[in-house]
Amino acid sequence: MAEHKARVESKSDGSDFKSGRYSRAHAWSFDGGVVVPASSSPSVVRPPLSDPSAVDPEEAFVASLSSCHLLTFLYEAARAGFVVARYEDDAVGTMTKNERGVPWVSLVELHPRIEFTGSGLPTDDELEHLHHLAHEGCFIANSVKTEIRVHWTRI
Repeated sequence: MAEHKARVESKSDGSDFKSGRYSRAHAWSFDGGVVVPASSSPSVVRPPLSDPSAVDPEEAFVASLSSCHLLTFLYEAARAGFVVARYEDDAVGTMTKNERGVPWVSLVELHPRIEFTGSGLPTDDELEHLHHLAHEGCFIANSVKTEIRVHWTRI
């Protein structure tokens, strides 16, 4: 099986760590050389201890689910003989508290808007089926207990 690696690194900014007044900014590095500025969410830890311009783990989780659905959808659409000209999604994750009172991302709603080109455009039923296949085949969706809803439209 494949392995997928990420390096996560945090360095002290010299602040009083024991008092909890330390920066939550850190970096994610990936094998292709991309480094992503990361931080806790400003809704969890207020700036300046968090970095609102960085990606937080909750955003990354939502983006990961959206990206996985996109990639699996494109694969299924190509297999079905359809040509996707554009695909965009404004995905939203909702945090609630679980039965132990611990916050978790309980729902992710995907809102893909897809534009097809060429002849043989999919019917609404075919488009619904493609999204079903994408959800069923998405590695990330198959790895989490979060509810995922897909609300698609055509462009």
